Amino acid sequence: MTKGKVTLVGAGPGDAGLLTCKGREALEKADVVVYDRLVGEGVLNLIPPGCKKIDVGKRSGEHPVPQWRINQILAEEAKKGQDVVRLKGGDCFLFGRGGEELEELVKEQVPFQVIPGITSALAAPAYGGIPVTHRDFCSSLHIITGHKKKDGELTLDYPALVRLQGTLVFLMSVSTAPQIAQGLLDAGMEKEMPAAIIEKGTRPDQRTILTTLSRLGETVQEKKVTSPAILLVGKVASLSPQFDWFDALPLKGKHILVTRPRQEGSLLQNRLEELGARADLLPAIAREKLPFFLPDLKDYTALLFTSPHSVACFFEGLWEAGLDSRVLFGKKLAAVGSQTARALQKQGLRADFVPREYSGKALGAEMKAAGFLTPEDRALIPRAKKAGPHLEEALNEMQVPYTVLPVYETLLQKGEEHIDPRVYDALTFTSASAVEGFLLSCPGADLSHLPALCIGPETGKKAAEMGMDVTLSPEATIDSMIDTLIGGFFHD
Repeated sequence: MTKGKVTLVGAGPGDAGLLTCKGREALEKADVVVYDRLVGEGVLNLIPPGCKKIDVGKRSGEHPVPQWRINQILAEEAKKGQDVVRLKGGDCFLFGRGGEELEELVKEQVPFQVIPGITSALAAPAYGGIPVTHRDFCSSLHIITGHKKKDGELTLDYPALVRLQGTLVFLMSVSTAPQIAQGLLDAGMEKEMPAAIIEKGTRPDQRTILTTLSRLGETVQEKKVTSPAILLVGKVASLSPQFDWFDALPLKGKHILVTRPRQEGSLLQNRLEELGARADLLPAIAREKLPFFLPDLKDYTALLFTSPHSVACFFEGLWEAGLDSRVLFGKKLAAVGSQTARALQKQGLRADFVPREYSGKALGAEMKAAGFLTPEDRALIPRAKKAGPHLEEALNEMQVPYTVLPVYETLLQKGEEHIDPRVYDALTFTSASAVEGFLLSCPGADLSHLPALCIGPETGKKAAEMGMDVTLSPEATIDSMIDTLIGGFFHD
């Protein structure tokens, strides 16, 4: 049997973009992932399908699976020949008990490696506009655990911490904030020393709360701060109002639902999160390639593509038939929109016709107005199994013979759990099918007046039938959707 190994991976503070390249590579190769609850959802979404996931549930003050048992699980899974990733929030060795886990692996003679992660002690202040060192304010940084010992005591040398005159960052310290603040005050630190509380650092719902040392304990309670959070004490905290770039992002604080298929949806989700939104991905549809018989392309003078996916599936079938784009020499190519035209471009082909309005109905109407096709042409339409009739109606009016070639089908998908749609500031839909799939995940929910941003009139019509307040994206592109969200959609 092949001997397995364990890789300790620091998952970073929450933002999936802060997971290191090497950490991501380890995840992609893993057979088993053992993770804590503090690992960000975006990082967990990177775990490949089919990988065994073991939630050991560690979070502040709560350890459903004791540390000794976690150590055993790692060794047991590796001894089965598995490639095991131990995914830990932040960095493996910074108050992460990674050393204890390695001791067990050494004892059991299990091979291991360690991939460091970005700690919240550095990342959370950076996202809150606080440089942890600045030569005008301090020349040292000190990271301290605020976690109590088993006997309930927090034993810190407060006079020594005050003498350091550096930035103090306390991890795992929400419950002990009053005790820490009082200890520093009793040791002589000035009452008005700037301080910051950073909750859910680097995540879309991060909160940066500025205060002073004398009010630190009561501020934690007044603002109902919850873990994960860090406390920062030092003069550099006063720089946050100048440098806080994260809170200034245009979609900060907005909770948005993305309903696109998983791969496409992840791209939109990432872009929204880059703009500060908390974006949840609920793939309401999936697209599945259909087996199809490729007709003799010599019989056709034009190909009309109605989606990027129709391009991908058609050319995959072309390749499987031992052919490539050269067989389309001399043929007219039409694309329903810029994304479809871009998909053709990836095949080395330029669309001859793209309508000003991106929809099947507009494609037919504008081709007719422009005289792009004549009755002497014969069109092939690679498309979804189920599609609207508008394009075919236009071709019939132009007396252009055509063949519909279903190359994929759109399947409605139900989420793993029912959702409450009213927690969202915006729902986004790029097709009528996505609206239908979304309904499966919230049966019986009151959707009246929920703000929905839609691509295309058919999508908007379907959402409006459910009682949603519909805004149509000016163009059928993701860029246009994002511009609409930024440009006044929320009426703040």
